[in-house]
Amino acid sequence: MTRYLISFNDGAMDHIPAEEMPDVGKASHAVVQEAVNAGVWVFGGGLERQQASVVATDGTVTDGPYPETKEVVGGFVVVDVATREEALVWAAKIAAGCRCAQEVRELMDDPETDAMLREAAGR
Repeated sequence: MTRYLISFNDGAMDHIPAEEMPDVGKASHAVVQEAVNAGVWVFGGGLERQQASVVATDGTVTDGPYPETKEVVGGFVVVDVATREEALVWAAKIAAGCRCAQEVRELMDDPETDAMLREAAGR
């Protein structure tokens, strides 16, 4: 299986009137439940609107994001599926629930981290 990041930009849901947000929440949570039931849900959530902090390799903390950044992530889901096509199907379901377009990106495979997680789960 391969993990995919499905995400949308901050502000992507700003077009939705406040009175419709409860319905959007219900629709979005229905997709989450479907993904959990299908065994493909890994993790996800929305991000608070806030200025990010950037921590350098020496530990120095500065305000971010970088000045040239035009868009930041507003929310994301990680799914673990067999193919990119399957990830695109989940992205379409999420887009319908959230009422906004979704980006899909394959996460790099990391067998060492997977082994660490399996070992921790066995404790």
